[in-house]
Amino acid sequence: MLLIAAGAILVWAVDATVSGVNLVTVGWILLVIGIVGGLLSMIFWSSWAGPGYFSRRRTVVDDGAPRRRVVEEEAV
Repeated sequence: MLLIAAGAILVWAVDATVSGVNLVTVGWILLVIGIVGGLLSMIFWSSWAGPGYFSRRRTVVDDGAPRRRVVEEEAV
């Protein structure tokens, strides 16, 4: 998010000139890198220790007794 914010500021808010550096181009580069990084982070969130929704197993043991049930969860 920091790269996206810095890139957006350089593209749309800064009206300065620096010799040898095009600040608008630098801003667009930072903006694109920030967006790509954010998308990759969201795509790989569950495999990098996210909430663990897809990697849990649920074992239910029912011994036949009425109203008694044991549920065990383990992370894979």
